[in-house]
Amino acid sequence: MRKTLCTLAVLAVMATAACGDDGRPASVPTDAPLRVETSSGVLQGKADSTTRQFLGVRYAQPPTGAKRWTLPTSVDTPDARVDATRSGAPCEQTAALPTLPAPDEDCLSLNVTTPRKTTPDRSLPVMVWWHGGGYTRDAGSPYGAQRLADIGDVMVVTINYRLGIFGYLGLPNLAGGGDFGLADQLESLRWVQRNAAAFGGDPDNVTLFGESAGGMSACAALTSPSARGLIDKAIISSGSCALEFPTGSIYPGVPVERPYVSAAESIKTGTEAARTLGCLNASTVDCLRALPAARLLTQDENFSNTLAYGTPLLPRDPREAVASGDTLRVPLISGGNRDENDAFTAGALAATPTAYTAASFPNDLRAAYGARADDVAQRYPLSRFAGAPAALARTFTDAGWACPTTRSAQQYAAHAPVFSYEFSDETGPNVSGGSSPQIPKAAFHANDLPYLLDLFGKNLVPNDPQASLSRRMIEYWTSFAHTGTPRAQNAPSWPRTTTASAPVLGFTSSGVRLVDHAADHQCSFWAGMGVR
Repeated sequence: MRKTLCTLAVLAVMATAACGDDGRPASVPTDAPLRVETSSGVLQGKADSTTRQFLGVRYAQPPTGAKRWTLPTSVDTPDARVDATRSGAPCEQTAALPTLPAPDEDCLSLNVTTPRKTTPDRSLPVMVWWHGGGYTRDAGSPYGAQRLADIGDVMVVTINYRLGIFGYLGLPNLAGGGDFGLADQLESLRWVQRNAAAFGGDPDNVTLFGESAGGMSACAALTSPSARGLIDKAIISSGSCALEFPTGSIYPGVPVERPYVSAAESIKTGTEAARTLGCLNASTVDCLRALPAARLLTQDENFSNTLAYGTPLLPRDPREAVASGDTLRVPLISGGNRDENDAFTAGALAATPTAYTAASFPNDLRAAYGARADDVAQRYPLSRFAGAPAALARTFTDAGWACPTTRSAQQYAAHAPVFSYEFSDETGPNVSGGSSPQIPKAAFHANDLPYLLDLFGKNLVPNDPQASLSRRMIEYWTSFAHTGTPRAQNAPSWPRTTTASAPVLGFTSSGVRLVDHAADHQCSFWAGMGVR
């Protein structure tokens, strides 16, 4: 009798373990297939201990030859056999990227990462990553999504898109001019719509996330009529539509810039490049298409921050579109790094050590802020900083990055849920490339990236306290992808931004907590200065 009772008890426990909360049999996780059928072909991927990956998958036809500077065309080759175990070539740019193939115009590929284990009844949220790099460099492949996919139980897609003169050339009567890179990015979202389910992803739950130029592109996409139905949520890091870089903030003497230009300005830049290349004639585009990529790249630096508006793809200036509510109305996470501009100021000093001195400080402020320069000097006295470069960098960050980001987030919050944040951990790796003894190490532009993604195959924050902060950030980001509300274990709840207030969740060296962002960046002062 005792033996029978024990047997029944064991069977009862097994039955409970084999059922879900709703009483239906629970699925047992198994290895997800490494062979997947897509519109780009039958893909053969690879797996590691926690994830599977499909690399170098073509999402659009090669924009080469006569298709150079044409809008992307979708791929429809379902019967092709594709080795998806190696990264594709980055798009053309002036420098090669470590560990990757040489840049090439045939570059419109993407990479898919999912958890290794799957169940038949599971549908993963999809997160699509648009990389930064000033619209002129970088690629999707350096950003490994294994931690994001494994910890967050999501499908992650990282993409390449056309850069520089190849992605943002504008000319009279050139269809798509100024917007080819954005057109590529939107085409990648259409590929996700067609193919996410084949990887166990949910095409009706797509979160677009990007940093720097990728964030600026993501913000622009939220204002594009062509993006309707492609984006369910968005995360914009260091890429608000409202950013404005004061004169001298990128490099001494460089005029004020924004991430976007008018169609007329785009055409002006493109026409001048064509003139310099000897192609300003009756067949300008044909002449440019006949030139080798290396020759075109001599003009590449002129196409940073030249995503064009006033075009069919981007009818309005994205800043104005957000301010007036002319956007997609999807949940949004928006934020940046506490010391964004320090990276650029340090980089300028590395190239020109005599820049940004105490003697030049008044003139540097005058170039950036005109008649209000003395007001800025009183608000940011040199005595508070390590030197003139650090003082200037702080004004550039506050006026051009931090305050415009939260103000724009409040405008967006009139129509959709918004969650504002700031990354301020100065203890992690400095991946920005900016370094100078005159700029103390801080939360520079791009230094948040290792906390979400592996860079060139390496987890750069494997140990605490950075590893713990990384996990919290991944949990917030991926829970947002699942539900539209960011949450993390053993971490504060994240209050929403409203039109009246902008509570900012800080990812700091001591953990996660609310920070006084407006006071830290003196946003009331800058509002009084007329900073938009």
